[in-house]
Amino acid sequence: MKTTKTAIITGASNGIGKAIAIRLAQENFRIIIADIDKKNGEALAAEIGVSSQFYECDICSEKSVKNLFTYIKEQYGKLDVLVNNAGIIRDNVIWKMPVEDFDKVVEINLKGTWLMCKNAAVIMRESGSGRIVNISSRAWLGNKGQSNYAASKAGIIGLTRVLALELGGSGVFVNAIAPGLIDTPLTQKLPQDVQAKLIEAQPTKKMGKPEDIAQAVAFLCDEKTQFITGQTIYVDGGKSIGAGI
Repeated sequence: MKTTKTAIITGASNGIGKAIAIRLAQENFRIIIADIDKKNGEALAAEIGVSSQFYECDICSEKSVKNLFTYIKEQYGKLDVLVNNAGIIRDNVIWKMPVEDFDKVVEINLKGTWLMCKNAAVIMRESGSGRIVNISSRAWLGNKGQSNYAASKAGIIGLTRVLALELGGSGVFVNAIAPGLIDTPLTQKLPQDVQAKLIEAQPTKKMGKPEDIAQAVAFLCDEKTQFITGQTIYVDGGKSIGAGI
């Protein structure tokens, strides 16, 4: 099937972003891997094939983001999907957290998402259609040691709701996904005893997979999904309902 739809996925070189890129490619999207990780980004583009390309972009730089969207407009005329997945974690209790760690997490997770949305809003409003999916986190509800991360992810949910209001009349749907405990390279680095405690706190008693997040993204980007906007979908094995040990 000929690829006619274009999707940008930030932070797509690894983990959840990689799974999203692969899944949307299977849904016949042309994939733009927007990342600063050139090595893994180019490798993923090669893995996906001709319907994918890597574009080096620093989402915290207004110039870099504008250049990306100028390229999209010149090459393809419009943008169908934006998935804001890029983010970092720098955990610590607040009395030990360096100000620099707060600033960096908020800059990448929230400001970077905002900059991408700002530029996407322009091109999507022009075409009268589009989907924005922002990857938040169940952690916005609160986790010890994550005052910076939780604040940034809560901000993404607030941003999502505002953009749904601002862009709804232009045919643009904006939603968020809040992943819980997902089996990624980051969680795999945790000590076994820590992993065991986190899994035990899950109602489902297991971790999710990056593909679970990709499935939710694909649902929100499907043309048949026509009446959902401003929402946050939890993909967390039920952890958001407050169950735990």
